[in-house]
Amino acid sequence: MGFSRTQIGIAVGAGVLLVAVFLGYLMWLNGQGPVLSRSLDRDPLSGIPNSISLNPLRDRSSERAASKFIRSMREGHCEEALADWAKDYRKKYAAFICSSEAEHPLVSWDIAEWEDTPPLRILHYRGKRQTTAGQKGTYKELFSVTLEHKDRDWTVTKYDSMY
Repeated sequence: MGFSRTQIGIAVGAGVLLVAVFLGYLMWLNGQGPVLSRSLDRDPLSGIPNSISLNPLRDRSSERAASKFIRSMREGHCEEALADWAKDYRKKYAAFICSSEAEHPLVSWDIAEWEDTPPLRILHYRGKRQTTAGQKGTYKELFSVTLEHKDRDWTVTKYDSMY
């Protein structure tokens, strides 16, 4: 059974329309910020939204820098990750963070909120931690990583967590 010119024209037109709509959607996404939407429901204590929808086309360089920092602390390299902090007024804070991270290591984390205040970016995470090092049991908590954009790189300047 052959196809008529009208049927082929309709199929080609529908295909072109579908591609045009898809490319338009990609252009729209490219013009949006990193967070597409936030839920109206918020955590009562912190005010962090219960869920956010992130733009799949966002610049993830700050997320990679924060994940590298968090991963190094989880793997026991806290002193190396916070070496620059031990040289200034944050020396005691760095020692506290390293001892607390050793006692309550992170098991997993997901991004919960994204705040931009150039040149700073604050990434809030929902993390799951072990109750005490070596024991079974976990608990969930919010923590944040503050990054500063310096010379086209992101540098971690602050780490906030409740243990």
